[in-house]
Amino acid sequence: MLLRQIERFLRHTDMPCTKFGRLAAHDPRFVFDLRNGRIPRDTTAARIEAFMAGYLANTQEGCNAQ
Repeated sequence: MLLRQIERFLRHTDMPCTKFGRLAAHDPRFVFDLRNGRIPRDTTAARIEAFMAGYLANTQEGCNAQ
């Protein structure tokens, strides 16, 4: 479930949900809407998952470079 993945990502990165929405979906209310039952299109879900994977990869890469 996408919302569960997002919630885990938000806890792991300590990112506010509005910032996540702006960066991942260009919609600061994206996570609030998901929590209220919004069902994203498959292409949107894939884009969000790719954003999370890329963000985590870049964050881990930055930690390993130090």
